[in-house]
Amino acid sequence: MFDRKRREFITLIGGVAGTWPLAAYAKPSIPMIGLLGSESLSLWASRMPAFHQGLSETGYVDGKNVAIEYRWAEGHNDRLPALAADLVRRQVSVIAAPGSTPAALAAKAATSTIPIVFWVGGDPIELGLVTSLNRPEGNLTGVTTLNHGLVAKRMELLHEAVPAMRSIAVLVNPTSPTLTKTTIEDAQAAAHSLGLELHILNASTESDLDEVFAKLTQLQAGGLVVGTDAFFSGRLEQLAALSVRYAVPTVYQFREFAAVGGLMGYGGSLAEAFRGTGVYSGRILKGDKPGDLPVQQVTKLELYINLKTAKALGLDFPLPLIGRANEVIE
Repeated sequence: MFDRKRREFITLIGGVAGTWPLAAYAKPSIPMIGLLGSESLSLWASRMPAFHQGLSETGYVDGKNVAIEYRWAEGHNDRLPALAADLVRRQVSVIAAPGSTPAALAAKAATSTIPIVFWVGGDPIELGLVTSLNRPEGNLTGVTTLNHGLVAKRMELLHEAVPAMRSIAVLVNPTSPTLTKTTIEDAQAAAHSLGLELHILNASTESDLDEVFAKLTQLQAGGLVVGTDAFFSGRLEQLAALSVRYAVPTVYQFREFAAVGGLMGYGGSLAEAFRGTGVYSGRILKGDKPGDLPVQQVTKLELYINLKTAKALGLDFPLPLIGRANEVIE
């Protein structure tokens, strides 16, 4: 009799325990950051330490008291809406969208409640991300390097390096309509100021890039400015190799472009931008509201020149331009 009741009691306890919430056994949950990128992890690998540094300055360490879920579009902007929606379903605490206007816009379209920290190269107001830089309101804030707004400056640098040029081309990705529109507008104003004929070329696939450089030869363009876009950022080596093969002086926003053989890289400090994105992500995890955090502007601009490529292109770089470079690659 006693053994039968004892067995019934053990069975009852086991059944009740099976219905207890799993949270009763699990460790306390930690906040999760969803990182949404247009490019790939391999491209951002050297820059992520700056993002983690920013997080650590607010007391957060990945794998210790915060987790990071990565979603990479691999240069395909059309994948971003689904990736953003997936992060929303996972109920991440913050969405970080570094270095990509399309990613920031996709995150904004996916949620009006989850805080979003962006890093973009253009004006966040013009891009429709915030209504004010000082008080963004809503659920978005972040960092701008104004790299996109540096299209005119890149054109000036090319003209300084190749003073005999009479025409210049700008390469844009038509699958990024917002960036394309503002890039073309800035380029038109700069070309008019410099007295240069302007050609607008489009590319959104690798095969397009070969056609673009073949067309540059036909147009006899004196140089090429690559518009800021994730698709181009993921193909730096191909762009650099084509620019040398077709003897077209080319400038892009990253040091990496010059490092792999491109003529020049010019843009805002990526380390500063990634660190700022990490800091703001951490501050929001601590309770700050994104609408109360002013959009930061990266003020440090960096110029990189590859003199080996200049020699291959037959260019004699002006000494004042070389003197202004943060790094000369030889």
